[in-house]
Amino acid sequence: MELKLTPNAIKVLERRYLRKDQEGSLIETPEQMFVRVACAIASADIQYGATGQEVKKLEDSFFKIMANLEFLPNSPCLMNAGKELGQLSACFTLPIEDSMESIFETLKTTSLIHKSGGGTGFNFSRLRPKNAVVKTTGGVASGPISFMRVYDAATEAVKQGGTRRGANMGILRVDHPDIMEFIACKENNNHITNFNISVAITDEFMQKLANAQDYDLIDPHTQKPVQKINSKTVFDLIVKQAHKNGEPGIIFIDRINQYNPTPKLGKIESTNPCGEQPLLPYESCDLGSINLDQMCRQAGMRCEINWDRLKEVTGLAVHFLDNLIDVNKFPLPEIEKATKATRKIGLGVMGWASLLIRLNIPYNSEEAVALAEKAMSFILDAANKKSLELGKTKGVFPAFKGSIYDKKDGSTRMRNATLTTIAPTGTISIIAGPCSSGIEPLFALSYYRNVMDNDKLVEVEPLFEQVARQRGFYSFKLMEKIAESASIKDIKEIPEDVRRIFVTSHDIAPEWHVRMQAAFQKYVHNATSKTVNFPHEATIEEVRKAYIMAFDLNCKGITIYRDRSREEQVLNVGKPKENKEVKTAYEIKKEIAPRPRPEVIIGTTTKVSTGCGNLYVTINIDEDGKPFELFTQMGKAGGCAASQLEATGRLVSLAFRANIEVKSIIEQLRNIRCPSPSWEKGQRIFSCADAIARVIERRLVNAQPAMVASESVAIPMKHSHDDQIQISDLEEQINIVGMCPDCGGTLRHEEGCVKCQGCGYSKC
Repeated sequence: MELKLTPNAIKVLERRYLRKDQEGSLIETPEQMFVRVACAIASADIQYGATGQEVKKLEDSFFKIMANLEFLPNSPCLMNAGKELGQLSACFTLPIEDSMESIFETLKTTSLIHKSGGGTGFNFSRLRPKNAVVKTTGGVASGPISFMRVYDAATEAVKQGGTRRGANMGILRVDHPDIMEFIACKENNNHITNFNISVAITDEFMQKLANAQDYDLIDPHTQKPVQKINSKTVFDLIVKQAHKNGEPGIIFIDRINQYNPTPKLGKIESTNPCGEQPLLPYESCDLGSINLDQMCRQAGMRCEINWDRLKEVTGLAVHFLDNLIDVNKFPLPEIEKATKATRKIGLGVMGWASLLIRLNIPYNSEEAVALAEKAMSFILDAANKKSLELGKTKGVFPAFKGSIYDKKDGSTRMRNATLTTIAPTGTISIIAGPCSSGIEPLFALSYYRNVMDNDKLVEVEPLFEQVARQRGFYSFKLMEKIAESASIKDIKEIPEDVRRIFVTSHDIAPEWHVRMQAAFQKYVHNATSKTVNFPHEATIEEVRKAYIMAFDLNCKGITIYRDRSREEQVLNVGKPKENKEVKTAYEIKKEIAPRPRPEVIIGTTTKVSTGCGNLYVTINIDEDGKPFELFTQMGKAGGCAASQLEATGRLVSLAFRANIEVKSIIEQLRNIRCPSPSWEKGQRIFSCADAIARVIERRLVNAQPAMVASESVAIPMKHSHDDQIQISDLEEQINIVGMCPDCGGTLRHEEGCVKCQGCGYSKC
């Protein structure tokens, strides 16, 4: 069959998913990938007595729902099913007890999981607080945040050698003595960069907060109160930090345990990196999403949901995810045991905003919220029926006894302890595209794509372009105008009813984001990944109201992001005060002029072996001993690499002459990656830019080669990159949180993750 994949989907598959030989050449097509995955997952039924004919029929059904882009499993499954690695789970939660043995044993396990492509979640609440006495040594404890930094550093080290970067969730209970330090631990965006953080808030805390009362902080080692603190003071800091840069998020830990399907196995303490999958220690999550954009059909002049096909795809998806558990190759025996004990799966959706547009329903409307409940209720009902069917033919999950399903009448003999989750669909929604991510609204309707020779091409959201042409208001000039704005709500050339339907995340008030999340959560066993977007000018009080609203509407957690909040943090850009003489950072920078070139300067030339050949880096010093200019040479002049190196040299020289701190220049160039890394004197050289950074460091900072801390500086900036999506200048201020480490494109905040639309890179 002919696959209907977009060019961007093919590009993502080729970069990350399709098989390659030892030289890096593709040896698999997208169709062959789907065949590989379908065959591997269907084979699980052999363990339960299925005939070869039955397995082949199931394999064909699995292939069809993937090839038609009706359902896709999480990325590790697409990458690894049918391969030697065979690790198919997206995320894991690991326990951390209050001992060095436990802390570092878990760290070892974490590194193995990250190496295999999984993410990890931890609750650090069992660790004794900072400065608590350690009786065995007579010393004092360093506290949970110090060990988070250790885990963060280990993740940074492991991800440098992997193709899928590790992500972590760090959780601390609101009644831990170190809670205030935890809330502020990511105030600097360059600290603990491989963690999302969330505060585990209890029902008791929320009750105290309603009256601004004090509550007890409990020493986890002694289980005794050590201090009283005001609930409003703590909550104010949570809200302030979230307003500042989006973290911490919140999980309502008592509500999560209220819906714990296997309470006899213990309490749930942590979640996966985006918070949508609460798990017991050592459990893993196996996720997949139905593409709702494919679940509609034409009925005369309008579209309607194809409920029959949705039911059929839901049943197949549940079967697929249940089989995934049986063929999975788990990183540890403890993980296999815990995962198979409950057989939790997380079936979610993507393409929700696209479906609403087809149905002519605004995202921010009562009709959309009502339909969200109806659609997710339908999916959960179909999933329950399939799990009951599998329970009869294959048996219930091993921890069934004592679970919430263990009833005398035997009516709920489920195969799986949980069935539904709304997870981020970062890369798989690009593969399934054009398709909106998860349950998020559209981000943009028109944007610029930079191609070779810096030509700008305007690309338009397919559904919007279709309507524009049908209604007769399409023009290239209008599409350019839309690409330069954040919304179409005030563009009068577009009919009012079209503006009402094609709302973007910039148009939707935060309360609609929360209400949409709550509507889906009502029929989701696990939790819901959703970013509540705020405009840049949103107040701290508005963020507070959203957090309270999420609790009142029975959400299990909440993540917010205020537009440009991280950009402001990194660049220290702010509006001038009322005193007109106060200048912004940008205004001050404009006054910097490069130093004139002396007649004679001296320098050194360093040879570095890179994956593309020998690179020669010349650094010249002026009469005051200050670095003045940098030249590079590799191969013949006029080539692509040579021109890019010349551009890099010119920009570094400009930075030298403008007295920019040398370490800042190194930080910007260090660890930039290209497809051809190499080794130089025992050090990994990731790219020519990385090589230049190391030479600058060697010649200008240290007397001999040394390592510089590889903390990334998330400065949003535009890069010209072949066939790379670029957002317009105005749109770069909306939800943009940094620069893609793989392709240099723009990263934007979505579903609690950062995501590059150009190459498919995502990080949670």
